[in-house]
Amino acid sequence: MKSIQLLSGLLIAGLLAGCSSVPYAQRQSQRQAEYAAAAGAPVRSFHFFSPMYSWEALSNQQLAVYTRPNQAWLLDVDSCPNLTFANVIGLTSSVHEVSARFDRVLTGRDHFPCTITQIRPIDVSHLRAAQQAQRKIDEQPRVVPAGGQ
Repeated sequence: MKSIQLLSGLLIAGLLAGCSSVPYAQRQSQRQAEYAAAAGAPVRSFHFFSPMYSWEALSNQQLAVYTRPNQAWLLDVDSCPNLTFANVIGLTSSVHEVSARFDRVLTGRDHFPCTITQIRPIDVSHLRAAQQAQRKIDEQPRVVPAGGQ
């Protein structure tokens, strides 16, 4: 009896995990598209003065790094297996300059180095406007049939 309960519990947990991963994958894909639309042409480097304001992993090959509230960079990296699960990241730099193909994103305590392959500036105001537009809903008054409730 216990084995049947355990098996049914595992089956339900698996189904719930499968259901919850679909919206996450869609959301992650949507975020990647939003950032890609707001990103400009590739640049060789950007100035970076610690501490980093914020960051967001978009996949194991891409992240957004905010150096200030209104200044962000879309970084493409070579395969970085722990990026989407990292709680903290770091960036290497030379004289406060982060350069593509030379500098790296460091993930987690083990500081697994992921080479930055491309850097693109993000138009943060464009990104925020796109996000606000998605939050708007189409609102229409309910049509009540004549003589109905």
